[in-house]
Amino acid sequence: MAKYIAKRLVYMVLVFFLLTFILFNLYQLMPANRAYTEARTEIQSMKKLTAEEKETKFDELYLKYRRRFGTDTDNNIVLYLRWLGLFPISSARYQIVRDFDASMAFINQTGGFPVDVKTSDSMFPFKTLHNEQELTDFLASEEYQASRALLATEKESNVRMKNLYILEETNSKPVFAGIFQGEFGFSYEHMQPVVEVVPVHMRNSFLIGLISEIAVLGVTIPLGIKCAVKKNSRFDRFTQFFTLIGFSTPSFITYIVFIVFFCSILGWFPVSGMKSPGANYTGWQNVLDVLHHVTLPTICLTFGSLAGITRITRASMIDALNLDCIRTARAKGLSEKVVIYSHAWRNALIPMVSIIVGGFFGTISGAMILEQMFGFKGMGLLFLHATRTADYDMIMFLEVIYTFLGLFSNLVIDLCYGIVDPRVRISK
Repeated sequence: MAKYIAKRLVYMVLVFFLLTFILFNLYQLMPANRAYTEARTEIQSMKKLTAEEKETKFDELYLKYRRRFGTDTDNNIVLYLRWLGLFPISSARYQIVRDFDASMAFINQTGGFPVDVKTSDSMFPFKTLHNEQELTDFLASEEYQASRALLATEKESNVRMKNLYILEETNSKPVFAGIFQGEFGFSYEHMQPVVEVVPVHMRNSFLIGLISEIAVLGVTIPLGIKCAVKKNSRFDRFTQFFTLIGFSTPSFITYIVFIVFFCSILGWFPVSGMKSPGANYTGWQNVLDVLHHVTLPTICLTFGSLAGITRITRASMIDALNLDCIRTARAKGLSEKVVIYSHAWRNALIPMVSIIVGGFFGTISGAMILEQMFGFKGMGLLFLHATRTADYDMIMFLEVIYTFLGLFSNLVIDLCYGIVDPRVRISK
């Protein structure tokens, strides 16, 4: 088995590079140019320059930002290698000034003092720091505290703000800054590194996804088995009729019906959001408030998966019940319960493995339509918002997560096949 897993890991690495290269080149076609946006923003703050001076300065700034972001070439292979962190970027690196320890770690990593500190909107004058004491004084200064307070205010009012303070390396020596160095990028929409934004949304998607997946399997597996055992009975036909309707109905139609019935007519659940507006609950009150908001999305997600998995379980069980080994088990005098749940279900589980395992991994990726309709801050809504706003670093980080989940889930599925079906020898 170890040899097989090693081979599959090599295969996963090769496929990962291939898929990310294709996705990287596709997203390069997006009409977004961060270097142009940054250069144009900085030029607009320079009120005293003439039009000719602004044009010349813009060219300088545009080249500077292209070098900083590693986009100063049209070679897609070089750009991809820079994104991976396998090809150097000949530019200065930057980071928001957060605290002394984080700033010193960045300064030491990028070559030491001196460093330049400035605001992207030129609110405060340009500064050069030459030692740790000057950095300490700067972090304690009124202008820095005012800028941080302003950034927080602008965030709360949903107004886009660029980074207020940036540390720049004055020596433009080549550096490696890609995903292999843990540099996944910065989200200019959320004004945070992408690795700080994604965990919150992933947790939310995992919360409703896991509850929904457990509920779906808890309902559909017994229901599918009973339909297969009582094939062509009234219960089976009744179940097949309603699962066919559920299977044929678009998910967004189902969500709208549930919202109208449970929210507008009955008033049992809120229409959207994850907590009550203006509420500052703590402890169990906060838990109950969140559960109250996520209950209806979880029900909708569960209901949307019932029909398909029920029909697949029924079909798999019908095939299993017609096997020769099942007839032999019955001829030996085994009880019907043992035949169904010990022998038939074991054989029916083989085609179900990919659905069950894939469903659990899919809980992390989110449900885009559901999250959009309920205003639920999950992975699906995050990806949709990043695509709409051309938040390039966020898109690529999410694609890396989705690619890894897809490859890893396929490996787990294949290993589970070997556990469920003794005929499968994963060691070969």
